[in-house]
Amino acid sequence: MIYSCCIFVYCMFECFKMKNSVNYHLLFILVLFSLIVTTVYLKVKEPVFHQVMYGMLVFTLVLRSIYIVTWVYPWLRGLGYTSLGIFLMGFLLWNVDNIFCDSLRNFRKKVPPIIGVATQFHAWWHILTGLGSYLHILFSLYTRTLYLRYRPKVKFLFGIWPVILFEPLRKH
Repeated sequence: MIYSCCIFVYCMFECFKMKNSVNYHLLFILVLFSLIVTTVYLKVKEPVFHQVMYGMLVFTLVLRSIYIVTWVYPWLRGLGYTSLGIFLMGFLLWNVDNIFCDSLRNFRKKVPPIIGVATQFHAWWHILTGLGSYLHILFSLYTRTLYLRYRPKVKFLFGIWPVILFEPLRKH
């Protein structure tokens, strides 16, 4: 989770450049952050530490995305906020599951199986994080292709699954 979120952070900060270059400072900071979090977590094995570090990365993504949809491409608010909202809802459910794990287990023993399945918040975390991440990748791709002056379009496969198509640059 930490490593994939660092990739998202890197992409969101690197999407507004034309030349083929690498921001070694940002890359170094994110790799170092990942290695420190991994080392500390393996040593202390404290889930709250991992959650807080992951939350910091998500918070960075949220701030950068809000900047983009507020100042750079305001018409992308729907896609940006939807991806972040779904992602944050998964993050919230994951924390609820971690905090109230024993209570939720006891609750599931007393209710019909269908309700028990619906209260598997750790599973919902994976589903919502996966969907939110996919939508955030689309947001990043859309942002980058717009910046490169392509004409991206969101299309829906089978009327429900969003994908990005774009026309190549025209030479004048």
